[in-house]
Amino acid sequence: MPASPAATLPAPVLHGVDHTARPTWKLRETVHFYRDILGLPLVHAITAKGWGREKEQHADFIHFFFDAGKGALIAFFYYVGTKQPPELVVPRGYMAMANHTAWSVDTEEELLAWQKRLEMQGVTVSQSVRHEILESIYFRDPNFYPIEISRRLRDVERPDATDAELTIDAALELDATGHWTDIEQLWRTKARYVEKYRDALAESEAS
Repeated sequence: MPASPAATLPAPVLHGVDHTARPTWKLRETVHFYRDILGLPLVHAITAKGWGREKEQHADFIHFFFDAGKGALIAFFYYVGTKQPPELVVPRGYMAMANHTAWSVDTEEELLAWQKRLEMQGVTVSQSVRHEILESIYFRDPNFYPIEISRRLRDVERPDATDAELTIDAALELDATGHWTDIEQLWRTKARYVEKYRDALAESEAS
């Protein structure tokens, strides 16, 4: 597939995530959870009157922000006088966990301290889970949004990026076929990319 004209232009640089935002219909519980339990300072609030055409009238709202650390914010929209639409109810199950917010800590002691604090506040917390470069705990906020707190087990280095590129290249090839049903297909396809990468690396070192 040829690159789009925009892809040929030099990419501007993004400087970290400014904020994430989600709707809430539990104003009091959300403020208590993020400000009082997680200890995130409430730093900004925007209030606005609804606007738009009558059939698409935007509800009045409060858009409020918490300091999430390292210059990032986490924000919520509270739409005054509305009820949560069924399609925006956060589902259960492992697929719903993919849409989550993750905070970082530096040590295992900090991770365990957070687990203890949350449990003492009545929050149901998973046992710590190790997955490749992270160790994490998982829980839900009052809106049932998934949250993770994790610590790095090691730094992400250049070999990780190379592996990610080979993995995604293989996945994109399979995705283009429309016949991708299991992870073993990915592993077999990726093996070809790894072999090509090794051949190219050996050729480069020999020249």
